Amino acid sequence: MKSRTLPLLLSVAAATLLYAQPRDLTMYWVDVEGGAATLIVTPSGQSLLVDSGNPGDRDAKRIFETAQLAGLKKIDMLVTTHYHGDHVGGLAALVKLIPVDRFYDHGDSKEAPMNPRAAQTWETYKGIVEGKRVVVKPGDKIPLKGVDITVVSADGEVIQKALDKGAKPNPLCEGAEQKTPDPRQPENTMSVGTLLTYGKFRFLNLGDLTWDRELMLACPVNKIGTVSLFQATHHGFFNLWSGAPPLVWAIKPQVVIVANGPTKGLPAAGYETIAKIPGIEAIWQGHRATANDDAHNTAEPMIANLDATKDETKSNLIKATVSKDGKFTITNERNGYSKTYTAR
Repeated sequence: MKSRTLPLLLSVAAATLLYAQPRDLTMYWVDVEGGAATLIVTPSGQSLLVDSGNPGDRDAKRIFETAQLAGLKKIDMLVTTHYHGDHVGGLAALVKLIPVDRFYDHGDSKEAPMNPRAAQTWETYKGIVEGKRVVVKPGDKIPLKGVDITVVSADGEVIQKALDKGAKPNPLCEGAEQKTPDPRQPENTMSVGTLLTYGKFRFLNLGDLTWDRELMLACPVNKIGTVSLFQATHHGFFNLWSGAPPLVWAIKPQVVIVANGPTKGLPAAGYETIAKIPGIEAIWQGHRATANDDAHNTAEPMIANLDATKDETKSNLIKATVSKDGKFTITNERNGYSKTYTAR
């Protein structure tokens, strides 16, 4: 009896040890063709989705498949950065596929009074989130277990105090170019921006925050500090309404993820802004920007989708795994290519 019991106990102990190993923080950039959908799963298994892609079933299905890949039965929290269709349009279809416990947003739609389509999007959103909605403001925390998530922008406002002690005047602010947001799309200016911290690792996602609000974050002092990973604002500075160098160059991301589509986001001038970030180690793209030459696209192994991905064809995501010691690995699902970085 003892000879049978001992191997069984050893086997159980080994299995217990295996599953007791600490998990990494994982992040997935779902291909929503130039929309936005970033899924974050903490070491404890709690989840946060930032934005839900375009209207219809395609993006919702891709997000759901990614949630399944991550082993999720539900999404604990969902942040809608703003109410444009490429950020909130997939929500109606998504909640039919997987439960969402709680929703975070910047407040009422600023475009609903301006046009019927925005009004319909807003009414649909309110109906989905009723009774489960939290409106955030700069400085608030989103209570995702195991990480710190600070709201740095919301409803047109930004944090007032620098997050890093000893922040000094930002020399990039002197003579900085000023830009006025597109008055037809005030929702971009309202974007919920978040800074996630996990040990030494810091990840910044500003949604479609506009150039003028980026300057508010950067000037006269850089209120964010430096970051490890940056999701390029507005799908890679779409139409150059975002991407103010005083912020982008001051936060000095080691790695930039561009959630662009084949024809949306990442203009050549935007790519140049990213490429000039001091100390940048890598640029990863959701799609090859078809309007750009090779000099204005990252290296092919770091592009998740080389062509447009139709509804019936497989799309590829970008994944990051982050360990507590600050090491983070980015992987391209298309080809399995990965590279590891160490948070500074």
